[in-house]
Amino acid sequence: MNIASIVQISIGAILINNFVLARFIGLCPFFGVSKKLSSATGMGMAVTFVLAVASTFTWIIDKYILVRFNATVLQTIVFILVIAALVQLVEMALLKYSPLLYEALGIYLPLITTNCAILGIAVINSQDNVFTGKPYTFIEGVINGIATGVGFTLALVLMAGIREKLELANIPKPLRGLPIAFITAGLMAIAFLGFSGLNFIQNSGG
Repeated sequence: MNIASIVQISIGAILINNFVLARFIGLCPFFGVSKKLSSATGMGMAVTFVLAVASTFTWIIDKYILVRFNATVLQTIVFILVIAALVQLVEMALLKYSPLLYEALGIYLPLITTNCAILGIAVINSQDNVFTGKPYTFIEGVINGIATGVGFTLALVLMAGIREKLELANIPKPLRGLPIAFITAGLMAIAFLGFSGLNFIQNSGG
């Protein structure tokens, strides 16, 4: 694996195939925690950590246990169990070291367990790499998980920054709250469509 492959995977996960703004995955925490920049940053870091660690463990379990013993039918169940355990660790760590952030994230913190972005990246890492057409290697899978978390955090922080500004704007009453958030998310998604022009990276040598 070379630097070009790392760049391809990173740009693809962060910009071109951003889970929130391009694939519309993980929208529940995206809208629920993006009211304040501080909570959005905390959620983004928590999700990125879970994605990185989940990518590591799920790849190893899938490669050396599920595939080896022809038990890939249990893939989804096993991945969810691994993710749930990791989220519990994150919850305990935040409760002990950052109780304010723990309170700010509220119900959305345990919802990381059912965040389809985390399960999605675990499943994607068990399939073929879209850039090479070959199965993801261990390093590629971990990088893909981290980059996906960075992309999720980027979308969350951008949305939070905009929503904080919108709180000070004179918005028509029917559009206040979630309606204007949906419109903003749609405009952000359209903006991110511009990165689809970077798809030439997928066809370049790696």
